[in-house]
Amino acid sequence: MTERQPAEGKREKDRPWLMRTYAGHSTAEASNELYRRNLAKGQTGLSVAFDLPTQTGYDSDHILARGEVGRVGVPIAHVGDMRRLFQDIPLEQMNTSMTINATAMWLLALYQVVAEEQGADITKLQGTTQNDIVKEYLSRGTHVFPPGPSLRLTTDMIAYTVSHMPKWNPINICSYHLQEAGATPVQEIAYAMSTAIAVLDAVRDSGQVPQERMGDVVARISFFVNAGVRFVEEMCKMRAFGRIWDRITRERYGIENPKQRRFRYGVQVNSLGLTEAQPENNVQRIVLEMLAVTLSKDARARAVQLPAWNEALGLPRPWDQQWSLRIQQVLAYESDLLEYEDIFEGSKVIEAKVEQLVEASFAEIDRIQEMGGAMAAVESGYLKSQLVASHAERRGRIESGQEKIIGVNAFEGTEPNPLTADLDTAIQTVDPAVEARVIAALQQWRDSRYQPPFNHPRPCKALERLKEAARGSENLMEATLECARAGATTGEWAGALREVFGEFRAPTGVSSAPVAVPVEEGSTLALVRRKVDLTAEDMGVGKLRFLVGKPGLDGHSNGAEQIAVRARDAGFEVVYQGIRLTPEQIVDAALAEDVHAVGLSILSGSHAQLVPDVLERLRVAGATDIPVIAGGIIPNGDAEQLREAGVAAVFTPKDFDITGIIGRIVDEIRKANKLDPLEVPA
Repeated sequence: MTERQPAEGKREKDRPWLMRTYAGHSTAEASNELYRRNLAKGQTGLSVAFDLPTQTGYDSDHILARGEVGRVGVPIAHVGDMRRLFQDIPLEQMNTSMTINATAMWLLALYQVVAEEQGADITKLQGTTQNDIVKEYLSRGTHVFPPGPSLRLTTDMIAYTVSHMPKWNPINICSYHLQEAGATPVQEIAYAMSTAIAVLDAVRDSGQVPQERMGDVVARISFFVNAGVRFVEEMCKMRAFGRIWDRITRERYGIENPKQRRFRYGVQVNSLGLTEAQPENNVQRIVLEMLAVTLSKDARARAVQLPAWNEALGLPRPWDQQWSLRIQQVLAYESDLLEYEDIFEGSKVIEAKVEQLVEASFAEIDRIQEMGGAMAAVESGYLKSQLVASHAERRGRIESGQEKIIGVNAFEGTEPNPLTADLDTAIQTVDPAVEARVIAALQQWRDSRYQPPFNHPRPCKALERLKEAARGSENLMEATLECARAGATTGEWAGALREVFGEFRAPTGVSSAPVAVPVEEGSTLALVRRKVDLTAEDMGVGKLRFLVGKPGLDGHSNGAEQIAVRARDAGFEVVYQGIRLTPEQIVDAALAEDVHAVGLSILSGSHAQLVPDVLERLRVAGATDIPVIAGGIIPNGDAEQLREAGVAAVFTPKDFDITGIIGRIVDEIRKANKLDPLEVPA
C-alpha cells in the first residue's frame, strides 16, 4: 500500500487556534477543579468567568450581591481566592483570558501577585483582560465608574502592561455583546472601532507611552467578537474588521510595521440566537457560527470559545462544555481545513460584501467622531438608543415571521427530546448553600488576613494610598498591586475608587428608541393597544402604568428594554430606571409611581431569591393588587415555585412574541383588579 501523497495545493498544516471554554462557578476550589479537568481534555487556554459581584466591585456579602454569588462565574474577593483558583496550574505556561471590565485592573493585580508567588517571570505571562468598559455601558451592564475615570483605568493598565507584561493583552475590545444587544454588522464594527480610537487616543495623549512605542500598544490590542448564524455576512464582517483596523492604525497612529497592525481577535459564537425551543438545533447553529471565523485563513480567529447547546436553558454542565470543545477539535484535527491558504480569496461575492461593510462602517465611525468620539456618544445616549432600535427591529422581524428561527416561529412540531426529558438534570445548578459558605469564608479572611499563615499588612494604608493616587494623575496599577498584596478585598478596592470617582448610571435608550412595530389598523399591536385603553378606562385612570425592574446585579437588559419599548408603543406609561436595583428600591418606585403592574427581568439566575422578596415587600405595603410578572432564563421547576409564591406570569426565551406578552400583562392587571376578561382578541 503506497503512502497517500498530499493533494495539489496542500501544504504544511497551520497551527490550530487557541481552544477555550468560558468557565467558572460556585467557588475558587470548584472552578480550579473544572479548569484542570478541561486542560486534561485538550483545552489549550483558560477563559475565566467571574460572578457578577466580582465584576461590579462588590464583596459577596453586599446587599446587591444577594442571589448572585458564584452563579454566572467564580467569586474572587482577594488574593487568597485567586491562589485557590489557579492552584497547581503554572501561570507562566498558561494563556488566560479573563472576562472582566470595570474591575479589570484589580483582577490583573491579583493574577500578577499569584504568578509572582508561583515564581513566574511576569514578563512571560500571556493572556487577556477584557477591560472594555464602553460595551458595558451599552449592553452588559457591569460598569461601575463614569466614562472618564473608567478610561483612565484602562489607559493606566495598557501603559503598565506594555512596560511590565509585554506579552499580555491589556484590553480586548469587545463587540460580542453589542451583537447580543441587537447591533447590525456595521454597528458592531463601527462601535468597536470607535472604542479602540477612544482608547488609543487616551493612551497617546496620556504621556505615559512615548510615540515610538505606540506600535507596541497597537500590537497588544485584541478584539473579542461575535459570530452569528448568517455565515457569509459574518465571515465578511471579519475581513472588513481587519481592513478597517489596518487603515486606522496606519493613518491615525502612524504604525508602519504590518505585524503590529494585524487585527488580532478571539471569538465567542453567538448566544443570542440559541433557543430554548428545540435546543438540539443549537448544535448546528454553533457549528455554522464557528465556521464563519475559522474557514477564512486571512480572517481566522486566534482563539475560539463555543457556547453549549443548552445555554438558553441554564448553566451548562461539564459534559456540555466538553461537547463544544470536541466540535472545535473535530474541525481542527480531523478536517483538512488547516492545510490550505485562504479559500475565499478572489471571490467577487465576498469582495463586494466586504467593501460594502467597510464603507458603511467608516461612515458610522465618522458620525461618532463628529459627536466627540465613543465616550461622548455613550453619555449622550446615542449608541444605546441605536442598539435598542436595532434590537426592536430584529424582534419585529421574528414576530412577523420575516426572519425565521427553526423551532421557534417555523417548523415548531417536534419529536420528544431525550436531551431534555429530565430538565432538572439537563443543566448545571449551583447549590444555594454556596453563597453562605462563600460569605463565611470572606468574613474569616477579613478577620485573619493579618495573622499567620497569611501575614498580610493591614490594608487600610494601601487603600488610602489608592485613593490618594486616584485623586492625582499617577498610574493606578502600582497602588492597586499594593492593595492586592495587603489582602484587600474586591469591595474594598472598588469602594475606595467609588469614593473618589463616583458611580455611573448609563442611559437606558428606551425613551428615545423609535417605534419598531407600527400600530396598523387590525394588527395585533393595535388590538393590544385597544385592551390597554379599555382597561385604563375601566379603572378610571388616564393611562396604565407599568414598572420594568432589574433587581440584583444582572446587567443583561436587552429583554427588559424590548418589553419596555413595546409596552410604551402599546399605550402604557412605562417606568424603567435601568439596571442594578434592590427589591426595596423597586417596590418603593412601584408605590411612588402608583403602577398597575411590575415586570422583573433576571437572566443571571437570582430570580429564586429576589422575586419573592419583591412580592413580600408589596404584600407588606398592602399592594397585593399589583401583579408581578417575571421574565428570564428560568427553569420549569423554578417557574412553578414563583407562581406558587404569587407571581402572576412567567416568561422565558421561548416566549418570543413580545406583543402577546404585553397582552397577557393587561389580562393580569384586569384579573388583579377583579375586572371581567376583555373579548378583544390579541
